[in-house]
Amino acid sequence: MQHEKTLKAREALIRSMIHGEGSEQKLEELLDILVDEKFALKYLSGKDEISFSEKMSDHIAAFAGSWAFIIVFSILMAAWIIINELFLKVPFDPYPFILLNLILSLISSVQSPIIMMSQNRQAKSDRQRSEHQYNINLKCEVLLEDIHIKLEEILRKLDEDA
Repeated sequence: MQHEKTLKAREALIRSMIHGEGSEQKLEELLDILVDEKFALKYLSGKDEISFSEKMSDHIAAFAGSWAFIIVFSILMAAWIIINELFLKVPFDPYPFILLNLILSLISSVQSPIIMMSQNRQAKSDRQRSEHQYNINLKCEVLLEDIHIKLEEILRKLDEDA
């Protein structure tokens, strides 16, 4: 009884993996289809081409999260303050640097959604990769289990013949 439930569960699992829920194929036929199923090719062919805006958001997010960005930004802010305080008789942005604050706020308000777009795209890609790896692992597990069952049958027949 338990063995029959296990076989039915395996059959249902294989049907769900090959999207053959409505078919009337036997377990052996389903296993043959599963062996021929190429999850890697489906994954590679299913990868979407990323758009120009997605590429740009990835590049901006990569730069905004780097030491180069921090260093360049710090140098520009220091230069802004030094030029306004020391080198100009009539500074274009005197202390408390309201124009600098406005520019920093603008950069922050534009940069945050761009970084979020990049993270969302990366999360989608990671989800697809995880599903792909899960399907491959599941296929391997089912096929190894089938090999194990067949090996047990062979050993049982050898014991009966001996």
